[in-house]
Amino acid sequence: MNRRDFVGGLALSGGLLTACGAPKNEASLGGVLHYVLFWLREDLTEKEVEDFVAFFEELRKIPEIKTLNYGRPAATNPRPVVDNSFSYNLIVTFDSLKEVGVYENHPIHLEAIKNFSHFWTKVVVHDTTL
Repeated sequence: MNRRDFVGGLALSGGLLTACGAPKNEASLGGVLHYVLFWLREDLTEKEVEDFVAFFEELRKIPEIKTLNYGRPAATNPRPVVDNSFSYNLIVTFDSLKEVGVYENHPIHLEAIKNFSHFWTKVVVHDTTL
C-alpha cells in the first residue's frame, strides 16, 4: 500500500470514528433513537409472523414519530457478538424526549400493544440520545 492510500484511509477512519463517538454538543443531531427487539411466539405460522408488520404500520400513524423502520434479522455471518435470536426489530427516531413520552402513552401505541402483544414472548427496548 502506498503512503497516500494509507494516510487517506486513516483520515477517513478517523473522521468516521470521530463522528460515531463525538460528545454531545451543539453540533450533535439531537433527538432520541428508540430501538426495540421483539421475540415472537415460536408456535406462530410464517404467515402470522409476516402479518405482525401490521403492528409497526399502526405505530407509523403516530405524529410524533420522525422516522420508523423495522425488519427481521439479517442472515449475517455468525459471530460471538451477533445475536440474531429476535424475530423483528423496530427503529424509531424522535426529535426529543418529550415526544418519546407522548408516543409511550399515545392511544394508537397503547391500542397496538393491546392488539398485538399476544404475538410476542419478549420485548427489549433501548433508547439512545442522538
